[in-house]
Amino acid sequence: MTAETRAPRAPSQARIAFRAAGRAVAASVRSTGGRLAATAKRAAEWSAPVTGVVSTTGWLVLGAVVVSFALAWGFGWIEFAFLGATLAAAVLVSVPFVFGRMQYRVDIALQPSRVVAGERALGRLVVENVGSAPSIPSRLELPVGAGLAEFVIPAIAPAAEHEELFAVPTNRRAVIVAGPAASVRGDQLGLLRRVVRWTDPVELFVHPVTARLQPSAAGLVRDLEGEVTKTITDNDISFHALRAYEPGDALRNVHWRTSARTGQLMVRQYEETRRSQLVLLQSTERSHYASDDEFELGVSVLASLGVQVIRDGTRLDVVTEGRKLRTATPTVLLDDTSRIETVSGAHDSLREFVRDGTKRLAAPSIAIVVGGSAVPLADFRSVETVFGPDTQMIAFRVESGAASRITSIAGTTVVTVGALDELQRLVRRVRP
Repeated sequence: MTAETRAPRAPSQARIAFRAAGRAVAASVRSTGGRLAATAKRAAEWSAPVTGVVSTTGWLVLGAVVVSFALAWGFGWIEFAFLGATLAAAVLVSVPFVFGRMQYRVDIALQPSRVVAGERALGRLVVENVGSAPSIPSRLELPVGAGLAEFVIPAIAPAAEHEELFAVPTNRRAVIVAGPAASVRGDQLGLLRRVVRWTDPVELFVHPVTARLQPSAAGLVRDLEGEVTKTITDNDISFHALRAYEPGDALRNVHWRTSARTGQLMVRQYEETRRSQLVLLQSTERSHYASDDEFELGVSVLASLGVQVIRDGTRLDVVTEGRKLRTATPTVLLDDTSRIETVSGAHDSLREFVRDGTKRLAAPSIAIVVGGSAVPLADFRSVETVFGPDTQMIAFRVESGAASRITSIAGTTVVTVGALDELQRLVRRVRP
């Protein structure tokens, strides 16, 4: 008998039983684990008011108490018993410090709420006692950006208030969040810490430094009333020619005088006109810029161009990697430019970023791309292939400290910006 005709071996009943038992045990373990996790979550939520006041230092001390007593019990080392008792006493002594209730009304005000990078901004913290009895001294913490301000609030009489002033660092473009203000009660050792929040966060917009450009961007956008294109259409305002009537043509376009003279219906044709549509794009890829200062120069160029175009009343879209900026007013645009940050690896190339950022936008009449000195000139040239023949492409290449100049590469205008104060002169010389 050959191997091909040999009868198949019957499955082992023991193996089947073991598999079934294993699946049952695994299901039981998963079910038990889920119940234990749910129970632990409920227990954590129930005990949060108590465990939440224990600081990291407090948990370390409690752990040292347990270890000390365990060593004293297991090895009979009386020294560890004294150490555990001392640490436990420190925790118990700190408990009364977290009790008590304060009746405050706290207000945070930033003046002004919008500044240009480098300008001065001040904050005002007002604490009012709304209780019927004098308050006891307390400590308030106020996060400001990446820092933390601490204020010692003295005893305040009923209906009285205490004021604290603080400076806000505005050296660089950013959105600085102040708050929430929180009162802190606890012992001097920091074992227990009870925090009560009194306010919501307040934002301070630090706008990029911008250059004041001439109206109409001095040549970038000249056709505010619409420019004539070579596209022929049946409905517009720029008359082009007459042609024979075809079924479906609108009767309002019939030129009756010519029709009567020629003996056949003739309709008007027009050259299509369109309103200017400008799109501003900035690559925020970190590798495209030689330094952080160069990236900030790119944001300033973007903001300067965008603000002037909005003031000119031209339709505008502003896009960066991962963010489409609002363009309703110059202030709204500057607020959004304060949030621009660098990214890494979002797109494989500058052309891919432009294609992805404009695929849901209307075809622009002018496309302006802002990039860093690490972007090859050929990459700026490749962006032109994303748009149609009616779109004029202009590239602004920022390079800190370089000589500002305007060059043309196969029909693409490349403006090299070495300093922001050169932008007005460069824009005035640009001829799309």
